[in-house]
Amino acid sequence: MTEETNPTVNTAEDAVVDPHSGREEMEFDVVIVGGGPAGLSAAIKLKQLAKDAGRDISVVIVEKGSEVGAHILSGAVLDPVGLDQLLPDWRTMGSPVETEVSSESFKIFGHAGSLPLPVFAMPKMLKNHGCYITSMGNLCRWLAEQAEAMEVEIYPGMAASQLVYRDDGSVKGVVVGEAGITHSGEHGPNYEPGMVLSGKYVLIGEGVRGSLGQQLIEKFKLDENCEPQKYGIGLKELWKVKPEVFRKGHVQHSFGWPLNNNTGGGSFMYHFGDHEVAIGFVVHLNYKNPYISPYQEFQKFKTHPEIKEILEGGDRIAYGARAITEGGFQSVPKLTFPGGALIGCSAGFVNVPRIKGNHNAMLTGMMAAQAAFDAISAERSGDELVEYEKLYDASPVKKELHQVRNAKPLWSKFGTLGAIPLMGLDLWVTSLFGGFSFFQTMKHGKTDAASTEKAADHTPIDYPKPDGVITFDRLTNVAFSATNHAEDQPPHLQLLNASVPISINLPEFAEPAQRYCPAGVYEVLTDDDGSNPRFQINAQNCVHCKTCDIKDPSQNIRWCVPEGGGGPNYPNM
Repeated sequence: MTEETNPTVNTAEDAVVDPHSGREEMEFDVVIVGGGPAGLSAAIKLKQLAKDAGRDISVVIVEKGSEVGAHILSGAVLDPVGLDQLLPDWRTMGSPVETEVSSESFKIFGHAGSLPLPVFAMPKMLKNHGCYITSMGNLCRWLAEQAEAMEVEIYPGMAASQLVYRDDGSVKGVVVGEAGITHSGEHGPNYEPGMVLSGKYVLIGEGVRGSLGQQLIEKFKLDENCEPQKYGIGLKELWKVKPEVFRKGHVQHSFGWPLNNNTGGGSFMYHFGDHEVAIGFVVHLNYKNPYISPYQEFQKFKTHPEIKEILEGGDRIAYGARAITEGGFQSVPKLTFPGGALIGCSAGFVNVPRIKGNHNAMLTGMMAAQAAFDAISAERSGDELVEYEKLYDASPVKKELHQVRNAKPLWSKFGTLGAIPLMGLDLWVTSLFGGFSFFQTMKHGKTDAASTEKAADHTPIDYPKPDGVITFDRLTNVAFSATNHAEDQPPHLQLLNASVPISINLPEFAEPAQRYCPAGVYEVLTDDDGSNPRFQINAQNCVHCKTCDIKDPSQNIRWCVPEGGGGPNYPNM
C-alpha cells in the first residue's frame, strides 16, 4: 500500500441487499470466522502482504464471544515461532507474553507421591526452553489491537450462524448477527435478521469442533481420506497463590493418578504473571468407562499432596473448559473447499506430546492468508486455495505432526505406563531419522463416542464431595467463567431424537452426559421415588467446550452456535 492509498473500510452504508435471502450484504476480500490465534494471524498477515505489495485488501473477522479473547481457553505454554514470524518485534511492542519458562518437570503421580521423569533424556521437541507461559485470551486481545491498527474490521459478539453459497456451490460468506429468535423458534419483537458477510474467500478458524467447520467437512467430504479426529477435554482453573509457593516461569506436567492406566490424560501447572498459577487437567475422550467424570477427576487431582500445598491459602480466580483436538497428523482433513479453507484447530494441529498447538494455529493462519492473497492478486475468487495445501505439505507444522504421529495411538493401545517408554523411543527415532518410525503410521480406529462401553461392564465411581476450598462443585465453578446466555433464545444444544437420552443412553450407558459435561448442563431428573426419568438441558450453563457433541455415545447431540455474545467471558485465561 503506497502512502497515497487509503484503505477502504466498509460501513453499514456500504451494505446492499442479498437478493436470495433479503438480508443486507457487505462484501470483503476475505471473511474470517473466529478471532482466535489462527484467524487473527491470518488477518494480520493479509494486511502485511497488501502493504508490501502496495495494494489494498479488505478483511473482516467475526467473533462470537462478547469480545476477542472471551472464549479463548488454553494452558498455555507458547512456542513463539508463530509470533516471531508474524510480528518479529513483539517483545518490544507491549505484548502480554512476558513470562519465559525458567524450569520444568515431568512427573508420574501416584496417590500420595510422584516419580520424576528425567527431562534431560527427553527429545528436544518436548522441552520448553525458549517458550513462554501466557494467557492466550490476553494475547488474542492484543493481536486484535494490532489487527485493528492495520484496518482489519473486527465484529465481536457476532456469531456466524449460517454458511452462504454461490450458485456454483462454492462458499460465498456467512450470516452474522441474527438475533431475537425466541425459545420456540419464532421471531420475537426484537428480531434482527442478521447480515451476510461475503468474501472472495472465507477462512474458518472457529476452533475445535466448530459448527460451520463440521458442516463443511461433511458437505465436501474433507475427512474421507483421514482417520477420525480424536479429542480431549481440558479443564482449567486460574489461581492466585501465596508468594512462598510461587515459582515464576516453572512448568510442570504429570501423568497418572487419579486416572487409571487405561484412561489417557494428565495435568499441567504453570507459574506466571503476578503470583498466578494456571492449573489444568486433560482427559482423553476415548475413555471407556461411562461413569468417568473428567471434571471430578480434575477436582480429585487437586487433593494430591503436591498440588494441594501449592493451592492452600490461595484464591481461585477463574474456571473454564474446552475440547482439544488430539488426532494429529492422521486426522488432519483436507484443508480447502471451494471458496475457502480450514485454519487452526478447525482442522486440528495440536501436538499432543508437546501439549501445544497455538503456534501451529498461527502458522496455518498465515499460510492460508498467503494463499488467499496470491489468489486475489491473480483476480481469482471462490475457487479452492490449493496453494494452502501445498504450503502446509512443505511446512514445519506437518513435519512436527508427522514426527509425533504415533504418540496418541500408542497411548490408546498400551495405556499410560506402557505407552510412556514406547512414546519416548518413537519420538527419539522420528527426531533422529527424519520421521522414520518402527511403528510406521498407526491408526486411531474409532471415534471417541464409539469408544464408550456399556455401563453394565463398569462400576460407578464414588467421587469425594467438594470442600469448597480446594475443590468445588460444577455450578460454583461455572460462575467463575462468567458464562451467560439470553434465556429466551433457541437452545443451541439440540437433540436429534428427544427420546434417545432416556430410552437408550440411560439404560445402556447410565446417560454419561450427566458426567462428561464440565458445566452441569445435562441432568436426569426423576420423581421422589426414582421413577419417571426426564432429561433436562440447562443450556445457560454451557461453556462451549463441545464435549457433548464429541462424546455422546449415540451421537444424538448437536452443538450449534448460540446468539453472539453468549457463553463464557474468560478473564486472563
